[in-house]
Amino acid sequence: MAFSPFLSHFECSLTGERFAPGVLTVSSAGKPLWVRYDLPRIAASVSREALRARPEDLWRYRELLPLALDVKPISLGETQTPLIDMPRLSASLDVRIEVKDEGRLPTGSFKARGLVMAVNMAKALGITRMAIPTNGNAGAALAAYGVRAGIEVHCFCPADTPEANLREIVLQGAQLTRVDGMIDDCGKLVAAGEREGRWFSIATLREPYRIEGKKTMGLELAEQLGWTVPDAIFYPTGGGTGLIGMWKAFDELQALGWIGAKRPRMFAVQAAGCAPIVRAFERGDEFAERWANAATQAHGIRVPAALGDFLILRAVRASGGAAIAVDENAIASAWSDAGQLDGLLLCPEGAATLAGARLAREQGLIAPGEHVVLFNCASGYKYPLPVG
Repeated sequence: MAFSPFLSHFECSLTGERFAPGVLTVSSAGKPLWVRYDLPRIAASVSREALRARPEDLWRYRELLPLALDVKPISLGETQTPLIDMPRLSASLDVRIEVKDEGRLPTGSFKARGLVMAVNMAKALGITRMAIPTNGNAGAALAAYGVRAGIEVHCFCPADTPEANLREIVLQGAQLTRVDGMIDDCGKLVAAGEREGRWFSIATLREPYRIEGKKTMGLELAEQLGWTVPDAIFYPTGGGTGLIGMWKAFDELQALGWIGAKRPRMFAVQAAGCAPIVRAFERGDEFAERWANAATQAHGIRVPAALGDFLILRAVRASGGAAIAVDENAIASAWSDAGQLDGLLLCPEGAATLAGARLAREQGLIAPGEHVVLFNCASGYKYPLPVG
């Protein structure tokens, strides 16, 4: 059996149509699928206090994950990531800033969370070949977990992807194809190969399991904060899987009685040179149009079109948050300031969240004294670093 006994069904995130669990991609409406659980049964089977005796890793939340309980997970050591206090930056904004540093995960980024779950489920379901369109970090994670699982991996990357990411992918045994275009151009090649039966596509939100791995950011954050949530979360948003996943996690935790009704205000941070979610948010649109001529130094959020656009926008609006665009100078300044003021080397996408928090503070979207969590999605060492 591939699936957890607590897994109930799959559900279309747009229409609510139900599906039996299996080797599925998107719903019949072409939208992402939710994995749904028997939450009352989980509540009767495990308590949050019981987690204290478990290893501090992603798999401590096993009842809220889709893999069968009797299957030993394929793992590279998905440790709990720390919350780093930023005292000088906090003082400068008169808020409490903490950074959840996802660069401590295997392959140096938060992509490990989603890909470890997707690869485990693929292995359990008998999939032998997988392909991914990637700006770098997701490809590196899939390559690592794929080789661990004995699954053939194909990565399609924009030609200007950071060289460190490309070398990681090749070193870990995946087939690399450089594409003269953006990540959605890579996605078209992956989709074509899937239609031809060459592999299974693991593109963002085109299967239901990556989001289950990413939601552990929300589960972990709530536990680290004593089963509470911060006032605001700033998340670097390309495909938005983590933001969507955290929103799902908070709903599941409330249903279990592990947290209350309070939700953090969710801020989707994008670069001004690629801001389709921000534009849709400001227009009041439900879906986001593709962004033409996308450009930013923060390659991980250079995503012109996201399948889960409406889910990102729903979470942001329901939480009372916002979608914010920051320019390249603001990203560069935040990158430098985090290192020079508080000694934390962010990645460019993580720096964008600090720039977003500064902008939100200027606009009165954050009040003095509030608790803000920024997500640093990868190790800064994976990127070409500024000189001087």
